[in-house]
Amino acid sequence: MEKVRIGIIGIGGMGTGHANNIIAGKVPHAELTAVYDISTERLEWVRQNFGGNVKRFDNVDAFFHSKAFDAVLIATRHYDHPGLAIQSLRSGYHTLIEKPAGVYTKAVREMNEVALQSDKVFAIMYNQRTNPVYRKLKDLIDSGELGELKRSIWIITNWYRPQSYYDAAGWRATWSGEGGGVLLNQDPHQLDLWQWTCGMPKRVRAFMSFGKYHDIEVEDDVTGYVEYENGATGLFVTSTGEAPGTNRFEIAGDRGKIVVEDDKLTFWRLRESERDFNRDFKGGFGSPECWKCEIPTPGENTQHTGILKDWVGAIIHGTKLIAPGIEGIKGLTLSNAMHLSAWTDSWVDLPLDEDLYYEKLKERIDK
Repeated sequence: MEKVRIGIIGIGGMGTGHANNIIAGKVPHAELTAVYDISTERLEWVRQNFGGNVKRFDNVDAFFHSKAFDAVLIATRHYDHPGLAIQSLRSGYHTLIEKPAGVYTKAVREMNEVALQSDKVFAIMYNQRTNPVYRKLKDLIDSGELGELKRSIWIITNWYRPQSYYDAAGWRATWSGEGGGVLLNQDPHQLDLWQWTCGMPKRVRAFMSFGKYHDIEVEDDVTGYVEYENGATGLFVTSTGEAPGTNRFEIAGDRGKIVVEDDKLTFWRLRESERDFNRDFKGGFGSPECWKCEIPTPGENTQHTGILKDWVGAIIHGTKLIAPGIEGIKGLTLSNAMHLSAWTDSWVDLPLDEDLYYEKLKERIDK
């Protein structure tokens, strides 16, 4: 295969951006050949801007039956991602979904089972995994440079949104339309990067406010606390109601501390393990020798086009994906667990009780 023909489901904000990137030739070996959308206005926009070479569909079954493409990019509302991905994979198409993987893990797990049984390339648009800063952070942790993890703290409150943002669309910030608030809309990338670098915890305790700063149903202020198997702890603080906000990710380990802030990676590196120093030092007050290192993070942050290129490359050459679609369940598990903890006012152990979560979500949708 020299070219991958791509069909896009959903020509809203994200879908339009992906379509423009493909049409502009920013994704080598990719060709946009079809789109599906329920909006006649958006389909007319496609006709006016892309001409007759891009087929337009207003019926999803006709879209999948057309065989007008080799791969499908899904850029719809959160709830639709798993069902459309399942239909795409079962129809024999390589598939890429926008984040998040879905709203509740029960549906995403079914999607993953279909993906694992398929021979098609399944990816998710976790474009922050292309950021050289986070790639270097993962490398430092995975290589053991930071030592055994002790604590992680991510304050990500620079998501400020005014009320007019929520009023612009009726489905936004509702349990039935979006399935959540800041955790489902703004934070999927950070939750993915958190587990990508630090791993999954064993249990979660969260506190959140629903409509604290806005006239909305869902959460706009969250503090989540997690514990890991090795005894390490983590804290995730996020909000859409603070201005100015903060984006600071700090990870402490046996060999020092790393801080990611302002697109920079700073490593306070210990010359010896803190645990070894603690055991051997006999001088009363003292601490290990520490060097402050500004870590270079060369490379381009290719973002959305980077994930598209990676997906197309995996289809053509069989290369390993940066963001496999089946990994989307991990970050979603964290947000589901935080919601469930806040709803039940209790600890939530992982693996998550997916049936209980879905039951509690349906209660909020019904109300």
